[in-house]
Amino acid sequence: MGASGGVTRSTLRQQIADALRDEVLAGRLRPRVEFTVKQIAEQYGVSATPVREALFDLSAQGLLESDQHRGFRVREFSVADYRAMVEARALVIDGVFRRIFDGTGSASAVIGAHRVALVSVRRRGEEASRAARGGDLDILIGYDLRFWRELGAVIGNAYISDFLQRLRMQAWAFAVPYLRGDGDGVRDWLWHGHRELVEAITMADGPAVRAVLDDYYAHGLNWADRLAHGDPPHPGHT
Repeated sequence: MGASGGVTRSTLRQQIADALRDEVLAGRLRPRVEFTVKQIAEQYGVSATPVREALFDLSAQGLLESDQHRGFRVREFSVADYRAMVEARALVIDGVFRRIFDGTGSASAVIGAHRVALVSVRRRGEEASRAARGGDLDILIGYDLRFWRELGAVIGNAYISDFLQRLRMQAWAFAVPYLRGDGDGVRDWLWHGHRELVEAITMADGPAVRAVLDDYYAHGLNWADRLAHGDPPHPGHT
């Protein structure tokens, strides 16, 4: 990905950050493997400045750790970290949807204002569900992140949406090494309730929304319990 005259430094910085994020979420850039700005700049054929900025952006998102003398490495999350991510998502999302469906405002009015956007969210959800049922991890991660990001438009609070998106990227960074090493069992641990969630939201059915979300959180916590018992073991720790 070389720089051209039509590419600004800001755009190049984002392109490099996106490419490295994809490497992390695909499991190709692994924890404990250290790399420097110079190595990444040479890999992409660009100058050091946009690479350094991109790496600091990913560090701010919690995906990388930096060492002043040794460079950067992918942050390694523990099972306890993952459990805390699931619990944090549950608390925040529960509060958001409780405000929408249990508050004084009309849920139908809130959903109606985003009905066009929900059509796109539904498509993302269908693709994510299909990929999860088929065990296609690479496709699932992309559609899952886009699904939740677009669904965040219903929330109407950019700060909450950004916070939740950071948690989901960190959760995927944690989960990918386990899922890659689980062989045929990966299908059992990929949540696929995206379509049911967007249908419940579109119908402004509060109890149905909460039921799907409860399943979502229970699914994550059950998987954390399994991992805490070493089933499967982390591929990098065997």
